[in-house]
Parts: sequence; structure tokens; C-alpha cells
Amino acid sequence: MRAAEQWTQIEQELDPEWAEVRLAFSPESSSAEAAALLAPLQPVRVGDELRFHVTRADTGGERVLNVLRRLDGKRVWGTLVLIDATSRGEPGPSPPSMPPSGPLAAQWDYLVATLPPDWSDVLAELELDSSDNMPRAALLGAPMNPTRVPDELALRFRVCGKQGYGVAPQMARRCCERLDAESITGRIVVVHDLSDTANDDTQGPVWRVAGRSV
Repeated sequence: MRAAEQWTQIEQELDPEWAEVRLAFSPESSSAEAAALLAPLQPVRVGDELRFHVTRADTGGERVLNVLRRLDGKRVWGTLVLIDATSRGEPGPSPPSMPPSGPLAAQWDYLVATLPPDWSDVLAELELDSSDNMPRAALLGAPMNPTRVPDELALRFRVCGKQGYGVAPQMARRCCERLDAESITGRIVVVHDLSDTANDDTQGPVWRVAGRSV
């Protein structure tokens, strides 16, 4: 069954008052191509799945249908499943349990999953376990344009969920995978996050941390 048809079937079985759903798409072949086609829905990779939120007030079922039709048009086949759904007046789904430790890519997936569906900008830090890994971590994370946090064993970077200044969330995850591949360990934390910002006259928001613009 095509992805668009799978969504139509899922939507028909939802509560008529549904407000938000979380979906997972498992491509049969290239996950990279599927992620690119699903980009308007800001998917995050969790294992072999591409997960994304759908907020009825912001996107609605029609927009999801149009994006999934792009998958079908490119013959990118896979399985679409409903993770959970929230109706109006109900509390949102509980975030996944935070891994106490483990791969940085898994930590990144967790952090993205706990952000609001309309998040647009994130200021994050990678706290390293060893100073020996600082030069290599900065090199492997170069696409994120990281900066050294003064007096701390950490790298700070910006992620943009829509448009503006900052690396794409998919590239941030790819950098985490590179660090995992070389057994570089640490913790990723979100310092600040913003939702639904507009960049009419600038490339994005400016945060003040310890009296400095970042």
C-alpha cells in the first residue's frame, strides 16, 4: 500500500477530535532519500524508522498527505505506522525515556523527540567525557560549526529546524554518528530552544550566554 493510502487509513481510524499524532515511516530501501522527501515534516531517525509529529492546527492531514504523495511519486516504498495520538483536551504523549548513557545519536534522537512540534531553533552543547577527544570531536562535528565553551569541556552548536542560521537536525545526528563510530562519549544537552521564529530581517535569533552573544 502506498504511503498516502496508509495515512488516509490511519486518519480515518483517529478520533474525530485528534490534535496531534506521532508517526513512523520505515522505508524499504534508501532511508536518506525518504528523509529528504519527508523534510517538510522534520523527521528524526530512530533506528530504521523516520519519526515525525503532525499537529492538526499547524499542518493538518492534508499537508501530510501531500508530502507522503511525494514518496509515492518517487517510488520510495515503506510502512507508515501510528505511534500515538492526542485528542483535544488530552495531555500530550509522554517523552521516551532518556538513555542514562549511550550513543550520542540516540541521545540526540531523544532530545529532538522531546522538543515541541513547532520548534525552530536550538542551542545545544556536547559535554565530552575526555579532554583527549576535544580536537577530534571538533573535527568530526565541523558541519555543525561548533564553538568551544569557555572553561568547560564542551562544544556548543546551533540547530535550525526550519530555516536560518544553524545546522539541520539530520546533519547534527550524522555528526553524532561519526562521533559514536570513534567511541567518543559524552552528553548532549539543550541550552535553549525556540518555537516558530521568523527570520524576516536576520538569519535567526541571538542568545546571550554569560554576557556574550551566541
